[in-house]
Amino acid sequence: MSETAILVKNVKKKFGKVVALNGVSIEVEKGKVYGLLGPNGAGKTTLVRILATLLKPDTGKVELDGKSVVNAGPAIRELIGLAGQFAAVDDYLTGRETLEMVARLYHLSRKESRKRAQDIINSLSLAEVADRPAKTYSGGMRRRLDLGAGLVGRPDILLLDEPTTGLDPRTRQELWGLIRNLAKEGRTIMLTTQYLEEADALCNYIAIIDHGKVVRQGTSAQLKSSLGADIVELQVQSKDQAKAKEIMRQVSNTEPRFDEATEALSISSAKASELLLSLAQELKKDRIKPTNLALHRPSLDDVFLAVTGKKTKPRVKASK
Repeated sequence: MSETAILVKNVKKKFGKVVALNGVSIEVEKGKVYGLLGPNGAGKTTLVRILATLLKPDTGKVELDGKSVVNAGPAIRELIGLAGQFAAVDDYLTGRETLEMVARLYHLSRKESRKRAQDIINSLSLAEVADRPAKTYSGGMRRRLDLGAGLVGRPDILLLDEPTTGLDPRTRQELWGLIRNLAKEGRTIMLTTQYLEEADALCNYIAIIDHGKVVRQGTSAQLKSSLGADIVELQVQSKDQAKAKEIMRQVSNTEPRFDEATEALSISSAKASELLLSLAQELKKDRIKPTNLALHRPSLDDVFLAVTGKKTKPRVKASK
């Protein structure tokens, strides 16, 4: 029988007139990676700060390993590790000094602090730079060091708030590998992200949050199947877009969605195959040649757009 590591029930939080969380409820099993997905301002970071005992909820119940974040703050802080959106690293300390300092803050002996720091340096592949000032580190190195600081206390629960934001694809993949290894060790991980592929690759369970509410949750497969329809996507030359959109509307009796980034028109339909054939015939009659006409199964991107009305953060492109 699974055990609950994180329990959030009907949590509300306001800042003045701004409602950051509006009745959020989630449950995370021990040893699982739980993804909290949403646009900027959705309430993800507010929830993480409540879980980390940095904020108190206005109403609702929040427990980690059965302990209340309101009444058992010190005990909660012994359970968790936290890595925020930006690497909280002192530029003038070396990586080793940073980790040893954090270990001492956990009241470990000097000997144990040195050992704990070395273990993390080895596990996060920081050996070559461990004795260099952090100001000489790349963004990926600083992220790993920040994650390492969150692991010094050997937490059962790790809170990662958009840990890969701003990193290049290679460094992001490296951090994904580290997160997978931590999950294999049995740690419970709460991961907030704006990257669909990140949630898809790492998370056992995903909740989409928007305007302070959980608007959809489930496994990646459950979320994709929840749309109950396939997607027909059409791209044409700019001069044909208006006419193509009208044809698509007439064939489907639905208003097509337009993606400004890809300039693609798309429609969800339970009869997507029939729609694709009809659309191809009508485009041919009007002598409109598609640059792309395809049918695909729903992705997390499609789910996110359907339930929030927003596109997610674009993928990071490799630098030339």
